[in-house]
Amino acid sequence: MPKGLSKTSLSEVAYGHLVQAIKTGELGPGTRMREVELAERFGISRTPIRDAILRLEAEGLITHQARQGAVVRSLSHREVMELYEMRQVLEGTAARNASVHASEPERNELECLNELMRESAGDPEKVADINRRFHAVLYECSHNRFLLLALESMANSMALLGPTTLASTERTMAAACEHADILKAVASGRADQAEQAARVHIQSAQQARLELLRNF
Repeated sequence: MPKGLSKTSLSEVAYGHLVQAIKTGELGPGTRMREVELAERFGISRTPIRDAILRLEAEGLITHQARQGAVVRSLSHREVMELYEMRQVLEGTAARNASVHASEPERNELECLNELMRESAGDPEKVADINRRFHAVLYECSHNRFLLLALESMANSMALLGPTTLASTERTMAAACEHADILKAVASGRADQAEQAARVHIQSAQQARLELLRNF
């Protein structure tokens, strides 16, 4: 065990590596979670990897299949629809709260992230990372710890959806415009409009996801 790192710390590190690998598609739906291979890949012993796998199983990101063991879970079409329905509710509420509670520095950070997303169009991996950061900051702007916990749990489930829908420049620019609509409403304190803009954004993301799944 590396000096200064407890078993708990190593388990957290392993968990972070696995979640990130699932989010980026490195460990896609149906991928077998072999402890030895994962330990070698991330340079961590098997015990923390095992702990992380058990945690991901409890969170619903990993399941057990006969003769295969632990695998990254695949979502059904119905589950995808349900996930986006819940995302509309939670992110709509986050945007509504942000219109009341977001500070000027927080709003500025969102503006900067959205502009950076526009500038990065054509680089799907970078755009997807910036988009995740944008939404994470928006969640923080809600200043509601219980809503934030629900949003963080949902964000992990979103990792199971597979490749980003922001691979095309067209969708990236459209998403940035949708973000801008949310930000305008948040900046002016218009709670109803902020929630509606967030819901419209998630509806557009849902349509892009369904199109991607049809062509996958």
